[in-house]
Amino acid sequence: MKESENIVIVGAGLAGLTLGYYLSQHNVPYTIIESNNRIGGRIYTDESYGEAPVELGATWFGKQHTELQKLLKELHLPWFEQILGDKAIYEPISTSPPMMVDLPKNNDPSFRIQGGTQQLIKALLNFIPKNALVTNCQVTAISFEQDNVQIKTNKGHISAKKVVSTLPPNLMANTITITPPLNKNLLEKARNTQTWMGESIKIALTYNQPFWRKENLSGTLFSNVGPISELYDHANAKDNLYALKGFLNGVYYNKTKAERQIIVLNQLERYYGLQIHNYVNYKEKVWRNDTHTFVPHKELVWPHQHHGDESYQKSYYQQKFWMIGTETSPQFGGYMEGAVRSAQRCFGEISL
Repeated sequence: MKESENIVIVGAGLAGLTLGYYLSQHNVPYTIIESNNRIGGRIYTDESYGEAPVELGATWFGKQHTELQKLLKELHLPWFEQILGDKAIYEPISTSPPMMVDLPKNNDPSFRIQGGTQQLIKALLNFIPKNALVTNCQVTAISFEQDNVQIKTNKGHISAKKVVSTLPPNLMANTITITPPLNKNLLEKARNTQTWMGESIKIALTYNQPFWRKENLSGTLFSNVGPISELYDHANAKDNLYALKGFLNGVYYNKTKAERQIIVLNQLERYYGLQIHNYVNYKEKVWRNDTHTFVPHKELVWPHQHHGDESYQKSYYQQKFWMIGTETSPQFGGYMEGAVRSAQRCFGEISL
């Protein structure tokens, strides 16, 4: 790791890599420091040979996510529509059996990136110089001095002129010691900013055949009973590799993977019968257990709480420190679009 750098970006998720992409295009030197050994942050596509790419993190985007679409076009990454079908399995209450319901025509479809969302991360990485990315490197302290910024990590110290945190605000506030301390009100707000994906559990089952497309069945499920609340047909863009992907209630984070698998199969058997057990692989991601993403909140927070707060639109320490990431964006906070827009905003300010 270099001992000094112009700009240090903390976190190699979508916001950090997008900012690096823009800086590279303008020949601005920087270093990205990532605490994990995996690149992508909350974009996480499980890619197993011969199976459908399974999104265990960020998945969908819509027509309104215009900046993400522009970025995908720049990177020559195609996308395709998420097919819901014309019917869905609906389970309104536990005392009544699940039913098949007609779905209205979808005039506002969701889209997925061909090959998986991880293709976006791979494409951005092509623009990041190899010596500009350091993994397995956790920032523990940041000290703002008169002329520079001193950053302490588990791999040593690095000096910089400017630093950008892309961490979820609550994670940053609880894992990095900042000197002089941030304003108490800002720190309190950061600790009470909901971490997008933080309490989600994503589950998936891969299959050789899409049996759920048979008559009187569907790969789309909505259940008020749970513990799976939503399920979708997760076939690839070519429609030759198949999976079902959904959301498991976050309260099951403290169960083992084997226990969650049984819970998932037991629920899905109610709708699909024994054929649900003919899966190739069961996959999951418990984001609450990912220490590179989530630390528990001390108080109850609501979905999107403090996302896009005005305090995140400012720089601090005489334009030496920025906080970006999907939670900080005043538009589309909690979506990939928010991460891209936050990187664009920061680039516009940091490159002046």
